[in-house]
This record gives sequence, C-alpha cells and structure tokens, in this order.
Amino acid sequence: MKILVTGAAGFIGFHLAVRLASRGDVVVGADSINDYYDVNLKYARLAELGFQKESIIANELIKSTSLPNCSFMQLKLEDKSNVDKLFAEQQFDIVVNLAAQAGVRYSLTNAQAYIESNIIGFTNILECSRYHKIKHLVYGSSSSVYGLNESIPFSTAHNVDHPISLYAASKKSNELMAHVYSHLFSVPTTGLRFFTVYGPWGRPDMAYFIFTKAILAGEPIKVFNNGNMARDFTFVDDIVEGVIRVIDHPPGGNAGWSGKSPEPSNSKAPYQIYNIGKNEPVKLLDFINAIEEELGIEAIKEFHPLQPGDVTTTFADVSELVANLGYKPQTVVRDGIKQFVDWYKSYYKV
Repeated sequence: MKILVTGAAGFIGFHLAVRLASRGDVVVGADSINDYYDVNLKYARLAELGFQKESIIANELIKSTSLPNCSFMQLKLEDKSNVDKLFAEQQFDIVVNLAAQAGVRYSLTNAQAYIESNIIGFTNILECSRYHKIKHLVYGSSSSVYGLNESIPFSTAHNVDHPISLYAASKKSNELMAHVYSHLFSVPTTGLRFFTVYGPWGRPDMAYFIFTKAILAGEPIKVFNNGNMARDFTFVDDIVEGVIRVIDHPPGGNAGWSGKSPEPSNSKAPYQIYNIGKNEPVKLLDFINAIEEELGIEAIKEFHPLQPGDVTTTFADVSELVANLGYKPQTVVRDGIKQFVDWYKSYYKV
C-alpha cells in the first residue's frame, strides 16, 4: 500500500514510518518540522529514515537514501494548495495523520497554533481524503479528551464533552469532524486515543524525558499534584503495533447502531474510536523510581500543586481494541524505561 504518514519527524510518526517501510509499504512522510521542541531531534529522526537535513526543501518531495520505498516532504497541513498537490500526485491508499500541535500546557498560551494545525490542517486532510477516495484515514486523538470525566477506567463509551485544555478540545473536534466525513462521504475513519506514550526518540517536553535530563544533571525535578498522579504509560512500540493493526482493519460501520441509544465510539457510518493504552495506570512516583533505578541516581524532588489543564489519573479501557483487533499493549514500565534510558545515553552521549 502507499501510505501517507503525517508527523513523520515526530515521535510516533517516526517509529510508524520505520515499521511500515520495513514491512514493504510505500511510505510518504510529511512534517512541518516546527520548533515546538528541539528541531535537531526531529532532523535526527529523519536522518534515521534516510533524509539528511541539507537535502530537505519545503514543499518538495525527496527520496530516502537508505529506504527505497520511503519519501519525505516538509509540509504544513494548513497549506491547502500544497496538501492538495501532494494527494493529487501520490494517490495514497491510506492516510495516517499524526501531525498535530502537541502539549497541554503549551495550549494555555499559544492557542492559535492548535487551531491552525489541529483544526485547519485536519480539515485539509479530511477534504483530500474525501476527494481522493482514501481507503482508510487513521488519525491520532488523545486521552486528554476525557477531561473532567472521573469514571475509571476511561472508556470510549463515556461522554467526553468536558475538555479542560484547548489541545483536548481540538482532539475531540477531530473526532467529530471525522464522523461527519464518514457519514456524509463514506470516508472510513479511525481515531486513536493515545495514553501517555514514552520510549526511545521521545519528545523532550514529556515528563519522563525532563526527569531523566534533570536527574543526570543533578537538578531537582518538579512533581505535580504532590505526586498524587497516575498515568497509563504506554510504550511506543505497543502504540505502533496498535496503529498497524488498525490500518489493516478499516471500519465498515455498525449495522446495529441506533440513534436512540447512540454508542459514541462507532456509528452506522464507517467510523471508529479506540483507546490505545497499557490498561494499567502507574503512580507517578513509581514511574520516577523506575527512572532512578535505571540511572542509578536518586532524584531531587520538588512537590507542586496540580497544573491547569492536567488530570490526576488516566486509565485506558481497551476492551474494544481487544475485541475487534485482538490486541492489547504488553510492555511493562521497567522494560520500557530501560530502552528509553539506553537510547538517551547513546543519543546524548552521556
């Protein structure tokens, strides 16, 4: 298949592109390479895929020097004319949209970035998927959509109408927008609510990355909500395996779906929402302890109150993922942290 992976210079997109290319798919990666975090890390990921920084030119497709079935374009999704041109020229079978302005706290002060990338950019992806008859549009959503919901574990059957960050609201909007295109234009769409993804080549703005850097430097780490938090930490390889399985199983619509008692995660239209998480929340202090043990250094901890936009606990109900695709993430935190720390020491030459 020919597959477009947006966000290919990002954390999950990079790992997905590697997997798809290795199994023989024709992969076209796209990414704006914005400076939300260190662009050198993004260029390093692209170099692993065979795209050297000096060869990258905005809005021009280049071939990988190491993966013959892989190409890349620096592209902003809000740039409608160039997105249209890419779809028209490449005639994709599948689109995996992982490009987005990420981050909960960043959205408190940089609202426009989320509207441009996550709303306008996603609209362009939907329009192109419609007009170019894409067989399956898979897109990244987030556990953040659960917002003020306190029912644990988080289920795709739960109401998600009370987000507490613009980032979360933009992701919920993507799910609503996707349903419209599935309903009106029969575009098969699947949204994936990712739960706290971690692992090698990760994002420097994520807590585990910040903790590791600070601990190695002998600097204090900020532990929010006085440590009374838990996250359903999910290893990146498990996320990618879930995405691969979803790609290969586009939704066909639920014939038994009823508007009198509507199930939020699916529809009569070819539309589906899944949680992808470990289904096993870990206390923040236990997660920090795993990093401390792997580094052999005890962290200097500073305890702080809960930050605006944060939730205290995330916990994924993955029963639909198991029932429909026979898959559930398996990597335990200590194994995942070891792989991350090994990569971190190698990449930063610690």
